[in-house]
Order: sequence, then structure tokens, then C-alpha cells
Amino acid sequence: MDVLSIDTRRTLFNTQPHPAMSALAGAPGVWIALGWIALYFVLQMVGGTVAALAMAIATGLLHSWQGLLHFDDVLGMMQQRPGMQSLLAILTLCAAAIPILLLTRRSWPRLWSLGRPPGFGFATPEAARFLWLAIVVGIAATLLGGWLTSWLAHGHAVNQNIEQLGENTPLGWRIPLALMAVSLGPLTEELLFRGVLLSALLQRWGSGAAILLSSLLFALMHLPGLDWQLFAVPDLLLLALVLAWLRLRSGSIWPSVLAHGTYNLMAVVGWFVAAHGG
Repeated sequence: MDVLSIDTRRTLFNTQPHPAMSALAGAPGVWIALGWIALYFVLQMVGGTVAALAMAIATGLLHSWQGLLHFDDVLGMMQQRPGMQSLLAILTLCAAAIPILLLTRRSWPRLWSLGRPPGFGFATPEAARFLWLAIVVGIAATLLGGWLTSWLAHGHAVNQNIEQLGENTPLGWRIPLALMAVSLGPLTEELLFRGVLLSALLQRWGSGAAILLSSLLFALMHLPGLDWQLFAVPDLLLLALVLAWLRLRSGSIWPSVLAHGTYNLMAVVGWFVAAHGG
């Protein structure tokens, strides 16, 4: 009896493998996903350093190579100038986010537009209601998370670097900073955590474990920006859990991007209220 090959049978019966199964063979594993996240933060450090050097030279604060020995003092003087700290933050984010987006799109083109895992979710949501739900989730997560953090802090001041940066930035410079905070930042983080990492974890564990692990890592990776205040972690963990739920239920990453952007927008509104009050 002749045994037909898989390819021959597909030709005879005109069948094709499911797109998700076909893409699974080339999907990144957990370690590759973690490496991609690490690369994002390395690019932030390198990009921020290069941007700071360029700005110091352009503003005349760094005149020679000997000035590098006292670069911390130069950086402090530069950040005292209006808008310089905001510009540095924008350049740092762009230096990390844009390469990550382009490299991910080029490395896994089939996974990029595949809605369901192992795809990264850059597809139309399966229902339009998820976009409206994303806005509600972003607002609710801000209010509930803020209450939870305040309760856990027991009266301690809750410091977040991005909020301090916005409050100490002139009003005119807050606009481009705000645009980055509600668009490019959420887009890149959702790709990495709810796209690449979550899909990689789902290949090894069930949805519950994958959601919990990716959400916990998301919260912990923000600790440096929270001045290592552990009582602020539950807020971000709650946000990440809801973002992962949105990602999987909608079959698209766009609702989680929108919810994440809405969450950041609530903080941005606080910057402008503070500026108006001042």
C-alpha cells in the first residue's frame, strides 16, 4: 500500500495547514522573548547615553573628552534647562522602541499580523466592543490601582519617575512627552509582554500561568521607574492581568494597547492639571 506524503495529500485534497499551526514552528521561545525584552531596556540605556552626550555637546556643556570624567555634573546642569529632561526621555524611548518594533516585524512577519497566539496580535479585534471596553478598562484600572497603591503605601508618598518628569517639565514640552507616553510606549510594551512573551509562555503552560507570569514580569520590570517601591507593584500587576485578558479575548493586541494608553493618559492629565494649577 502506497503511503502518501503530507504534501501529496494536501495537493490531492486541496487542504492547507491552519495559519496558527504553520506559524508555531517559527514562534519565539520563552528565552528568546525574555532576550527581546532585555534588548529593549539595553537599547534604552545605550540610546539614553548617546542622546545625553549629543545634547551636552550641542548645548555647549561638554567641550572636550576630559568633560566625560565629570559627566554626571554636566548631565545635571543640562537637565536643569527647560525641556531638556523631557527631550532626553523622548529620544531615549525612540532609540529603544523604534528598533524593537522594526526588528520584531522583520524577524516574525507571519506572527506579526496573526491575531491569536502564537501571533503577536496586530489584527482587527474580533468585535468592536473590545475597543470601547479597553477605554473603560484603562480608566477603571487607574482608579482602582491608585486606590490600592495608596492603601498599601500607608501614607507614604508614591513616586513614579515619569510623573515627576511630567510635573517638572514646561507646559510646551509636555505635549510631545505626553504623545510618547500614550502611544509609542504602550505600543512597544504591549508587543513585548502581551505579544511576544505571552505567546511564548502559552506554548509551555496554560493560559492562567502564562498570563500570571507575563503580568508579574511586566510589573517587576517597572520597579526601577517606581524607585523600587514594592507597594506600587500590585497596581501594575492588576493592569497587566487585565491587559492580557483583553489581548486573548479580543484576538488582537490593539485593545490592550488602547487600554494601556488610556491608563497612561490619566497620568498625563494630571501633569496638565498640575501645570494649570501652578
